[in-house]
Amino acid sequence: MKTPLGATLAALVLFAAGSALAADRRVDPPEQVITGRLTRADHQTHREVVFTVPPGATRVTVRFRYLRRTQDAGVDIGVFDPERFRGWSGTTRDVFTLSTEEATPGYLPGPLPAGRWRLVLSASQIRPGAEIEYETRVAVETRPRPVEFADAPINPAPGWYRGDFHVHTGDSDGSCAAQSGRETHCPVYRAVETAAGRNLDFVAITDHNTTAHYNEMRELQEHFDKMLLAPGREMTTFFGHANVFGLTQFLEYRMTQPDAADALSWIQAANDSGGLVSVNHPGVATGEECMGCGWSVDPLPPGSIGAVEVVNGGTLDEFGTPEGPKQGFDLWDRLLNQGEHVTGIGGSDIHNPDLPTERLGTLGSPTTAVYMPELSVKGLLAGVRSGRVFIDIDMRPDRLLDLRAEAGPARAEMGGSLPLARGATATFFVTARGVPGGQIEVIEDAALVPALARPTPAEGEASFAVSGDGARHWIRVQVRDIHGRLVLIGNPIYITP
Repeated sequence: MKTPLGATLAALVLFAAGSALAADRRVDPPEQVITGRLTRADHQTHREVVFTVPPGATRVTVRFRYLRRTQDAGVDIGVFDPERFRGWSGTTRDVFTLSTEEATPGYLPGPLPAGRWRLVLSASQIRPGAEIEYETRVAVETRPRPVEFADAPINPAPGWYRGDFHVHTGDSDGSCAAQSGRETHCPVYRAVETAAGRNLDFVAITDHNTTAHYNEMRELQEHFDKMLLAPGREMTTFFGHANVFGLTQFLEYRMTQPDAADALSWIQAANDSGGLVSVNHPGVATGEECMGCGWSVDPLPPGSIGAVEVVNGGTLDEFGTPEGPKQGFDLWDRLLNQGEHVTGIGGSDIHNPDLPTERLGTLGSPTTAVYMPELSVKGLLAGVRSGRVFIDIDMRPDRLLDLRAEAGPARAEMGGSLPLARGATATFFVTARGVPGGQIEVIEDAALVPALARPTPAEGEASFAVSGDGARHWIRVQVRDIHGRLVLIGNPIYITP
């Protein structure tokens, strides 16, 4: 006997809530602060600073600083866990971090055994009469959470940042030309170099199921210090693919049934850890050419999915057409019509970063522009969740699409909600730049509204008005170029009674 759908969804919501509560009970231990003093008597000796890592640790971060030192005295630092040597950075770093999947260059990723760890201070230079007073701070995390590969935001300023959400390397099935010209597994740095060469502000490396690419991403982030390297992963199952952004810990991908309960084993784990789940290429047919590519998972509890890959570069035709059943509009529209606030994004799904930019669907095409509070992983996740996001098919940095609305004193930006009573009027303002001779289209509840179409303005904003009917709706805009080709896709503003 089949369980009624309502009862199934209620059970899944309870399951999700229970998982979230369990995750919230995990509290990180207090930061360990250890101070000490070294003198000439410690010259050319190795002193140990002992700290404790509890069971279940997911990350260890050590910060070392001098409180006071004289005569240019200094020490080298390295670290041992209870079982083995974990790395050394001499005097070149005053902070390092280690996790199972990745670590600061000079240090080894791997399991974080519980017990007594030792920070080794090698007093290589303490002259007669010199003294050093130091402080060591050790932070141990026991809850998985979004990971930053940079120690500070790449750019602290709020604004529009453009990037690619779906890129593969040789850590899964990405390939490119070796020195000899033969095709081989493509290293992460080649994809990152290409993204930087195309002036992207961020790139998410999303290899299939693996966590192997994160260690190289941390090392590369220090060099590519103008572009955010965002941790991603394509959860690749028999019943659908989805990117998870922001996290580095292993997530269980081995689904055996196309039901929501099986999918929630990794979706809820990602959400509980602060990551964001985005369904990939949901309109692609599943078959031997692409096993599991189409999304066939039973309905999920509301809020499970944060985004949908509306445009996938790998399914664009030779003209760069972002429409048709292979794209993600159908699933996106369906979720929006069900009342979900799900952000539409794009990704190239590139598997060869060497392909030239003249060919649409290469790295950076489509580009997704996200309005972020800062250029960081935290800012990226916040920006996508806000919904102030648009998709640019052609990777044109001069293009912009934004939407805002007003109804009396109420205001909303793209991705936001606007209260609108029955009989009241809301005015929508569209900024559409970089598409001269183009046409702005208005979509309401997945239906085109031809009467509200407007030409793209040479400057300023276009506008249109909508009357409230006492019901919930969602309204978004998109832009076609002078030839009628869809080139910009915006996210909705949500009308509430």
